[in-house]
Amino acid sequence: MISEPLQRARDFEAEFQRCADVERPFFHLTGPIGWINDPNGFSRYQGHYHLFFQYHPYNTHWGPMHWGHAKSDDLVKWEYLPCAMAPDAPFDQDGCFSGSAIELPDGRQLLLYTGIHNHRRADGVVDCLQQQCVAVGDGINYEKYEGNPVLDISDLPEGYSEIDFRDPKLWKDGDKYYAVISSRPPDGSGAILLYESEDCFHWHFVTVLAMCRNEYGKMWECPDFFPLDGRQVLFASPMAMRRDGLEFHAGYGNLAIIGDYDKENHIFSRQQVQAVDYGLDFYAHQSMETPDGRRVMIAWMQNWATVQNQKENIRLFGQMTLPRELSIRNGRLYQNPIRELEAYRGKCTRYDRLRLNGTCTLDGIRGRVMDMTIKVSSCGDQLYQRFFLTVAQDSTHGAEIRYTPHDGVLRIERSASGGRFDIVHHRKFQTAGGGSVKLRIIMDRNCVELFVNDGAQAASFLLYDEGDADGVLFKADGNVMLDVEHYSLDF
Repeated sequence: MISEPLQRARDFEAEFQRCADVERPFFHLTGPIGWINDPNGFSRYQGHYHLFFQYHPYNTHWGPMHWGHAKSDDLVKWEYLPCAMAPDAPFDQDGCFSGSAIELPDGRQLLLYTGIHNHRRADGVVDCLQQQCVAVGDGINYEKYEGNPVLDISDLPEGYSEIDFRDPKLWKDGDKYYAVISSRPPDGSGAILLYESEDCFHWHFVTVLAMCRNEYGKMWECPDFFPLDGRQVLFASPMAMRRDGLEFHAGYGNLAIIGDYDKENHIFSRQQVQAVDYGLDFYAHQSMETPDGRRVMIAWMQNWATVQNQKENIRLFGQMTLPRELSIRNGRLYQNPIRELEAYRGKCTRYDRLRLNGTCTLDGIRGRVMDMTIKVSSCGDQLYQRFFLTVAQDSTHGAEIRYTPHDGVLRIERSASGGRFDIVHHRKFQTAGGGSVKLRIIMDRNCVELFVNDGAQAASFLLYDEGDADGVLFKADGNVMLDVEHYSLDF
């Protein structure tokens, strides 16, 4: 049965989603209308990829959270489906927060999510109480379980926070189901809890899988836990990160912990900790396994620190990254755009072994929707001083990517890309260094995703101009050799 709040949301998006079509990127998923944030329920169901997302259809600012819904055959083009859930039950009356999805043996799709209900204390302070809930459906309509919540504050370890208990990520292993859930332990930092079930409706606590101990931010949101190339990976999105060299920036962060997992005793041992994305706009990353065995990740291409940076009179806010294929090489997480994007490549323009010292543009190399790979190397034994690539460029605009080979630092600078608010516009991160660097740039109207050295690092950032600037400028201080491969993308 469809509730009145859910039907109202579906009617609203059906009536108004076309109003926002002119604002949409071509292949980065937005909401039908209004606001979106975290990806939820990234999964495969009945032959299609499904993605849900935190959704407020009535406004371009965060509000009572619904679950929006879309499906795809190739993870590039998405079809909107009707809003999947609205906050319409006592256990989630103030919001349906983030979660995940899985196909049950009987063919139904189950959503495991955090239900919110606000509670006013005697001193007047309102607490946002969080508990885990279930809904089951057919890929379009979902019925909330009458036994909700399936996990509440009584299922927390002693001393853990009842207002920080959210974002379950679900998977099946053998004949049992498991979920990792974020919480806040007594030391005030973050922790990831592991729960187990035989049917997805009745759960029990297993162990504290990982603890922050105030080392990497505070509350760890949106966890994910999965095997990859013989290792085990834990994802989290920490709040209140402190800057740590060029690896982690201050504020809302993103984290990959690589280690080994003893499944018998549920012990995760940490070996490597790194950022997932080194750009300006990336949070709440979630992954799934494709039918051909690839681990693919998607994230919210935004940052909580910049969400007030909105243009006037917009109908959309928030979008997802392009899904990325994950692997582990040399003990680190690598990521690259999904290979399905290559099916949309149009005209190819190439320049091989082009010598550059100074500034130039190249015929056929421009655009706001493109897939471009650049290889930069030294000419001879002498190292150049700097290399600059500017995209979305005209006489007054441009987003700059700068590489200095002597220290291997790559810098993103978007302060000339139309932003008019006092937010962070630049970021630096460390690469392997040396005179050679490979940059793959994916552009889609209002955003850039940069992949460095075949996926060793990735960096995402939004552009805030009106979208007319489409020049590409190359500059070198010193002698460099360039190989450029540029594809238009046709949709």
